[in-house]
Amino acid sequence: MGGLLDGKRLVVTGVITERSIAYAVARLAQEQGAKIVLTAYGRPSLVARLARRLPEEPPVVELDVTDEAQLATLADRVGAHLDGIDGVLHSVANAPAACLDGGFLTAPWHEVSAALHTSTYSLVALTMACRPLLRPGASVVGVDFDASRAWPGYDWMGVAKAGLEACSRYLARDLGGQGIRANLVAAGPLRTLAARGIGGDGPSFEKSWATRAPLGWDPEDASPVARTCVALLSDWLPATTGEIVHADGGRHMIGG
Repeated sequence: MGGLLDGKRLVVTGVITERSIAYAVARLAQEQGAKIVLTAYGRPSLVARLARRLPEEPPVVELDVTDEAQLATLADRVGAHLDGIDGVLHSVANAPAACLDGGFLTAPWHEVSAALHTSTYSLVALTMACRPLLRPGASVVGVDFDASRAWPGYDWMGVAKAGLEACSRYLARDLGGQGIRANLVAAGPLRTLAARGIGGDGPSFEKSWATRAPLGWDPEDASPVARTCVALLSDWLPATTGEIVHADGGRHMIGG
């Protein structure tokens, strides 16, 4: 029986620890038959060590999504390993400390702009950097956190995620004619580096989330989010684009 991603070639950003959503996606994608390339920001040797723990060690290319020079050469560097790209996982987000935990009214623009550049604009920048290799039917999937409400402590990152959601819709509009899909997966809170700042008090926020989510929620288990990403990277949702698919136990639709 074939895998869901047999023959697919993917670029996966955001692997930084084994707890990363991106790491869970990379592992599952390989198990489902994909050939992948990982990107590394700042510490390629660290990502290379993590790559060796995957079922098959993938190539690692350096990428700072805010560095125009690195973006300009990304297609050539990925192309040395893949003869095309069928999917891209955008799992990149960062905000300076001043933008989180009550800093919404006081964060200076240079800090806010850094958060928006890394966490919002980079979805478009990454997609266009990969564009020369993207094949018809390709899927761009971004990792989101529900931006329809104001979460405690999330502050400017919440604004960045709202912008990410808008960027995904416009990518879906402008790339649909080339058969390229763009969607987001809105994850529940997981114990990853990127999750810092969500909810202010992490443990109580996680407990509240698990209590309110109809399906429950385990902040230690990234596999439900990874499975959702892999489904969107596959050919099984060929007419789905511009969507935000929630993998959060159903918490987003419960009031209060």
